[in-house]
Amino acid sequence: MGIAGEGVTLAMLFLLHALGTGLVVPLSPSRPVTALAGISLVRSSDGTLIDLSDAAREAQQTMIVLGTHPADFNMIEYSQRLRHHLPELQGAGVDRFLLIVNGQPAACTKLADLLDLPSQIEVLADPAGEAGRAFGVSRGWRPDDSYLNPYLKLYLMLFGLGPRATLPSVITGYLGNPSGRRAWIASAIEQGQRAGRWPDNVLDLSDADGAVTNQFDKLPLVGGWGRRPLELATLRLQNLKMAFDNWSALKPTDERCLTQLGGCTIVGADGEALYSWIDNGICDVADFDEMLATLGE
Repeated sequence: MGIAGEGVTLAMLFLLHALGTGLVVPLSPSRPVTALAGISLVRSSDGTLIDLSDAAREAQQTMIVLGTHPADFNMIEYSQRLRHHLPELQGAGVDRFLLIVNGQPAACTKLADLLDLPSQIEVLADPAGEAGRAFGVSRGWRPDDSYLNPYLKLYLMLFGLGPRATLPSVITGYLGNPSGRRAWIASAIEQGQRAGRWPDNVLDLSDADGAVTNQFDKLPLVGGWGRRPLELATLRLQNLKMAFDNWSALKPTDERCLTQLGGCTIVGADGEALYSWIDNGICDVADFDEMLATLGE
């Protein structure tokens, strides 16, 4: 694509900061292992080839995240949410975690290092996004139009073309939600601050006893909200800076993955889906608290 194309992409990453979380669309219960049959991906940590269908049957419950490209907001947030909720998911009976990233193994390893992902999360490289398409994720706006530049497609998706949950996400991302949940956001911001990422003044980490003070707690009137105004947007700004600073290492090698969205599923040893979701927009990923509630039913 060259320098000009990459410059356009970086500009669009800044525009992506204006997005919050949106709606998520549930898939009907199905057999994801059937859809993923015959697909094997390289585990970035050791180069082992993992057959997705077989891997899903080797544990009592397996979570498979069908991610996006390594520098994408959806991919970063899936990783951050999974990192935070991992103990709860394990407590709910999930005993294997496959995180599929639409990038080369080196880019997958870079993302895992940046986000300090624990070793229990197996990061699998899918540079062409094959697994996501087999699963049925959205391919974005006009995916088969070879005449339109993929960067232009991504830009226009920001204005509501294609999957519909992108624009509504602005409201919740910036205005907050009195009944929302913020624990994973604080966890992700803390990890970013400790790694030296900007903004680096959201949490006060200077207490000798290890106590963490969140500046959003001090907001008048809304400090007690479940998710405070600008809280999620601040995390996304931190993620944006990370993606910007590491673009050359994280950028996708297959341009189809620029607009392809993601999803996730949890399957039992019999291959039946216990939980399945597909993203319906940029910055629109599965709600892990709802996921856990479903597993507990």
